[in-house]
Amino acid sequence: MGERPIYLTPEGHAELEKELDFLRTAKRKEIADKISQSKELGTSVNNAEYDDAKREQSFVEGRIQELEVIIANAQVIVHETTPSGMVKIGSRVTVTTNDGQSENFMLVGSAEAHPLTGKISNESPVGKALLGRRIGDNVQVMTPGGIVSYTIRLIE
Repeated sequence: MGERPIYLTPEGHAELEKELDFLRTAKRKEIADKISQSKELGTSVNNAEYDDAKREQSFVEGRIQELEVIIANAQVIVHETTPSGMVKIGSRVTVTTNDGQSENFMLVGSAEAHPLTGKISNESPVGKALLGRRIGDNVQVMTPGGIVSYTIRLIE
């Protein structure tokens, strides 16, 4: 992860910091309590609760490490007050599809992407196609369903 910059919006950076704080404090304590309680229930050899708690602990520790790396290598995108007129990471883009439907995207880094909420990664096919483009530009994107054409209508 260290070779490429990890782009985050200020909001995304704050969310990851919040998640990291929660995992380090509340979640670690919760899991430690589960492990302690499951040890009291019986031997750890045949204790399913203990095994589940240890798996959860492993997952949480892995996520903590992942978040620490992301945050340490993050480049926070500052939204400029004077728009450049070009799509860049942090831009909100309104496009129309070749069938006339309007769609809204926000270009974010891959660590913050959430396509169901309209946040698409700069590394996704649509994100790559939109980067550097201007209002009125038409882009073609290869999707599993075929080529989709987008016309950029608004950049914020």
